[in-house]
Amino acid sequence: MPRSPQSSTDAGAATGRLPYRIDRDYDRGLVWFRRDLRADDHAALHYALKHCRQVWCAFVFDREILDPLLERGLQQDRRVEFILRSLEPLRQTLTEAGGGLIVLHDTAREAIPSLAAELGIEVVFANHDYEPAANDRDAAVREALARDARHLLTFKDQCIFEADEILTGQGKPFSVFTPYKNAWLKAVQPFDLREYPVEPYAKALAPVPSAHRHALPALASLGFAPTNLADIAMPTGSDGARALLDDFMGRIGDYGHRRDFPAVRGPSYLSVHLRFGTISIRTLVRAAHEAVRDGGVASAGAAVWLSELIWRDFYFMVLHHHPRVAEGKCFHPEYDALQWVDADTTQEYLDAWCQGQTGYPLVDAAMLQINQSGYMHNRLRMVVASFLVKDLGVDWRAGEQYFADQLNDFEFSSNNGGWQWAASTGCDAQPYFRIFNPVTQSEKFDPKGQFIRKYLPVLAEMPDRYVHAPWTAPDEVLAAAGVRLGENYPRPIVQHSVARMETLERYGKVKGSKVREE
Repeated sequence: MPRSPQSSTDAGAATGRLPYRIDRDYDRGLVWFRRDLRADDHAALHYALKHCRQVWCAFVFDREILDPLLERGLQQDRRVEFILRSLEPLRQTLTEAGGGLIVLHDTAREAIPSLAAELGIEVVFANHDYEPAANDRDAAVREALARDARHLLTFKDQCIFEADEILTGQGKPFSVFTPYKNAWLKAVQPFDLREYPVEPYAKALAPVPSAHRHALPALASLGFAPTNLADIAMPTGSDGARALLDDFMGRIGDYGHRRDFPAVRGPSYLSVHLRFGTISIRTLVRAAHEAVRDGGVASAGAAVWLSELIWRDFYFMVLHHHPRVAEGKCFHPEYDALQWVDADTTQEYLDAWCQGQTGYPLVDAAMLQINQSGYMHNRLRMVVASFLVKDLGVDWRAGEQYFADQLNDFEFSSNNGGWQWAASTGCDAQPYFRIFNPVTQSEKFDPKGQFIRKYLPVLAEMPDRYVHAPWTAPDEVLAAAGVRLGENYPRPIVQHSVARMETLERYGKVKGSKVREE
């Protein structure tokens, strides 16, 4: 029998794979947009339009999210600007269909119940959000609505499988990715990738009430200053996401190889669009799945990309079953006993890492990339994370927080999972004795130093042989390249070979001792 959508505080109440069943129709509904800034293939919007005579749409710039950023001095945040730029085409699309978008700057847990009362809403529709703070917010909204005999119904929309949908044969959550992936691939059916149509039901869209007909808020009114989003030419909105997908599908056959080289156009660059839902996960998985199924030149690269998308579901699953990771805990509790470098050294090393001043060119170039654009290549995320934790001996949580502040595509479950993977503390993480060598990684994945030279022009004239490790160059080579170590480019902050042995000792105190380097 079909299941009802989530209508209680139990996050697993609506996670069945059968179609959602809404037992009745309503006169007035409200769709609360959050991480789903599109007007197509949208679960909550689809069900609201099907089951309500009139449907209003709203988005809240939530002060509970934005104000802490401002309090910490993060007045320039590309994510806020990305959202703002993506709301305009969403609003236009909804308006052209007969509706519109109410945009508020308030505390969502107060604004949504208040707006529902103002409009006489019987039921609010939204899509599941999995982060702990979001769950707390939604529980408060649900409770406030219930006091006025209103309802909050939420739907799966961010992932293909969630919560308990993929379990081991013993009915337990997976702790290793590859068996999870195999079970995921065995379970997925066309039903799971179906589109939630919106256009056939758009006649139910209600125009924005006059009291809420105003321009989108300016960045300044939200408390933020403009960023370089336009300068870095980041596509926004659903059209931007679709253009990126179309481009990527034309070169996906080489993805498995090109994705590791930061100086070439290898990735899809769609992660920020997944983060804010300007394109649906179903659209991307369908594209990958169909390319794999059809074979041909695209199939190998599409299979690798599909695996990356499944990792995202995997980390959502880990967060659901192991909420302690959201409390700053290691997935494997024994690693909470790790002893990191002292506080003063941590601050010194962390500052150098954040500013791209470690003396290791690939690490520094990657950190300058994230600082300048809010983006970092996936291979480099692993390299810089390994360097912070295993070369500098800094607690992985400091790096996790820096990425949370800087990444355009920040998503708690994936960010936490990635950092714990690099730190060897997480679910299906790399072994602690697997320690990336930042020089050999550079030589392998940026052999001519193209990426390094882009972000570190001070090294532009260094020969390929020395650009990965300038301190190994003879004095005359450094002089010819205009590089003055310790002046216009730093000497290495640590010696990798020494740091590696210190890391093995640090981890060896809580685990057995093996050695492997990459």
